[in-house]
Amino acid sequence: PLVRQRERKNAVFWSPEKGWANPHEFENFDAVIHLAGKNISSGRWTNKLKDEIFKSRCRDTWFLSQVLMRLKQPPKTLICASAVGIYGEGFLAEVCQKWEEATRGIDRQKTRVLHPRFGVVLSPKGGMLKKLLPLFRLGLGAIIGSGEQYMSWVALDDVVGAISYALTTPSLEGSFNLTAPHPETNASFSKKLAKALHRPLFLRIPEKPLRFALGEMADEMLLDSTKALPEKLEKSGYNFRYPTLEEFMQRSF
Repeated sequence: PLVRQRERKNAVFWSPEKGWANPHEFENFDAVIHLAGKNISSGRWTNKLKDEIFKSRCRDTWFLSQVLMRLKQPPKTLICASAVGIYGEGFLAEVCQKWEEATRGIDRQKTRVLHPRFGVVLSPKGGMLKKLLPLFRLGLGAIIGSGEQYMSWVALDDVVGAISYALTTPSLEGSFNLTAPHPETNASFSKKLAKALHRPLFLRIPEKPLRFALGEMADEMLLDSTKALPEKLEKSGYNFRYPTLEEFMQRSF
């Protein structure tokens, strides 16, 4: 793995903040998978946090690309994360666009470059779902805003499965949506989660308090609608383990 602590054994040290890496340690890899980035929900989007979100994706990916471009034996495949936020407007869309552009200098004749555009990754052990579960189990789950906004989601198992599949599928290249085939509206997601946990759902959070509390983050992460489908990934031959939210919840709870 790529690490920022020199003490780690059996790892490649780099410091994108300082622009330092030893190119010799990057030689002869079959593939490089770069998914790192500052958590976009780690707090209200202050200018400082937005700068960290941007740099941890765009600057670090650009620096990694510069290192790989100079190798005598570059990796055959580079998988660099992106997100379905690229289809929106505002800060996240700009970040995602610059994120993907950061790999432009890599020679596609030598290295196959893929940008999986992640939806909301679901796992009871982390991320958004882990934060929601205690509230829904107490009967305090809520529909957000109108509830009509779509959320493109994907199970963590399918993230792992799709990345593994992409590594061994040479015909798949470029950007593709890594989202389940059946996106959900916020209302349908909330109702299905409450039902899976055998709890009622009667609360609704209006848009104005959310915007007051979270600013632009409320619109881009909670209120905007994103309905991204995995057409390219499915056409290439990938079969989702959890194509529907019901199947995911039945096996998770």
